[in-house]
Amino acid sequence: METTGAIVSENDMQQKEGPSEQAVQLSIVIPVSGRWGDLRDIYDQHVKEILATGHSYEFIFVLDGPDEAALRTLRALKLEHPEIQVIASNRWFGEATALAIGLERSRGSVVLTLPSYFQVEPFEIRRLLEQLKEGGDDMVVAWRHPRLDSLFNRVQAWVFRWLVTVLTGTQYHDVSCGLRVMKRKVIQEIRLYGDLHRFLPLLAYEQGLKVSEVPVQQSRFDLARRMYKPGIYLRRVLDVLTLFFLFKFTKKPLRFFGLVGSGVSLTGVVILVYLGLYRLLGYGAIAGRPLLTLGVILTVLGVQLFSIGLLGELIVFTHARDRKDYQIEEIL
Repeated sequence: METTGAIVSENDMQQKEGPSEQAVQLSIVIPVSGRWGDLRDIYDQHVKEILATGHSYEFIFVLDGPDEAALRTLRALKLEHPEIQVIASNRWFGEATALAIGLERSRGSVVLTLPSYFQVEPFEIRRLLEQLKEGGDDMVVAWRHPRLDSLFNRVQAWVFRWLVTVLTGTQYHDVSCGLRVMKRKVIQEIRLYGDLHRFLPLLAYEQGLKVSEVPVQQSRFDLARRMYKPGIYLRRVLDVLTLFFLFKFTKKPLRFFGLVGSGVSLTGVVILVYLGLYRLLGYGAIAGRPLLTLGVILTVLGVQLFSIGLLGELIVFTHARDRKDYQIEEIL
């Protein structure tokens, strides 16, 4: 059976949809995309911690793409533990889609996401669950502190955090950590796409939800130096810029496009006025001068940018009733 680009066994569907199934308190969602570690060991160590909490639970592994090695491991794990759900997508969609599929199929009132490799020591998940229960938060994020990995990794993480802080104004330290605990309403309020799964805590914060961090011990298996291709770093910067636009201009697009368009158009007008005076005062001809072409292009481009912002405002106004970017804490 195929659902949202994912291949799911009929038995799993019956387990999810059966009317007599036992209520699940905690859903553990593990997207397996790109980098993954010993999935069997990840399950074994984390299920021990979950059992110690006394919660009823479910494990959902979502495999992104036809990775035969990972699929063999997950099939063997499923045979040993039939209660595990394994969802394999029929092609590569990205980690955000894999995570969205797992969140959609989860049934717990609380959802815990885990990376497909050891990033945080397993025993730390109990602290996150306690904080979610006692702190009144909607989401609790793990903050690997202090960082134990190489200086190169720490510099990368610092630069990434600095960019996010400057462009969004938030003060979270480790938003890309894959260990997060959240209430079900977080899933209902946020839609993941692209590579924005790394910014799930920030998207929740922007939606008016309460998000907190808990310092946790970094896993001893997460210390290897990580260097990526230049294209990946460029995509990360573009993702942060996307987040910047979502934070600042989603509800007020005219403020950005209007400001930029006005500046560009004003520059073009100044050039054209200068050339007009140059011609009227008899200093020479202006036909065929590159500066004239530049002035016309800048003026037209500025008007177009302003028009884009105006259209964006009209779209936002039209759908304003469908948007809700606040949460009510209490009504007295």
